[in-house]
Amino acid sequence: LEKMTDLVAVWEVALSDGVHKIEFEHGTTSGKRVVYVDGKEEIRREWMFKLVGKETFTVGATKTKAAINIDAVSGFAYEYTLEINGKSLKKYMENRLKTTNTWILNLGGTDYRVVLEKDTMDVWCNGQKMETAGEFVEDGTETHFTVADHNCCIKAVSSGKRKEGIIHTLIVDNREVPEAVE
Repeated sequence: LEKMTDLVAVWEVALSDGVHKIEFEHGTTSGKRVVYVDGKEEIRREWMFKLVGKETFTVGATKTKAAINIDAVSGFAYEYTLEINGKSLKKYMENRLKTTNTWILNLGGTDYRVVLEKDTMDVWCNGQKMETAGEFVEDGTETHFTVADHNCCIKAVSSGKRKEGIIHTLIVDNREVPEAVE
């Protein structure tokens, strides 16, 4: 089994539907290029005469656009950069920190990753988009949903400061869950 002998890069990408592993094989002698997403082969090209270039594919349930750029650095050295939605991985993740909130919680011995997309108010849990019910309350809004028979609520209240904007808090069974840093 010659699988993964030319592995040159591995990235972990946190999206709303989960953290995805992207692996890239580049055979600089054979010109082979293989892209794996979560262990599943997405692209395979054999005998590419051009060793530099770009491979594009999608990631996750949301079919997020991704691309691997292959650039020659010097001689036979190559640099591999991952882009998500047209941005470098670093820029994408920095932007994602502003547009999403993520919480990791354990209920009954099972880990759950809850993600709020602030622009759409969509809530994801372990790769599934959740059914939610929103309501206006005295100090802001509440978005209600259920995870494993537990009542969950994301409260959105104004911080009172323009730079901070709205503060989102996840409450599960009347207990506040601290936000995760990914």
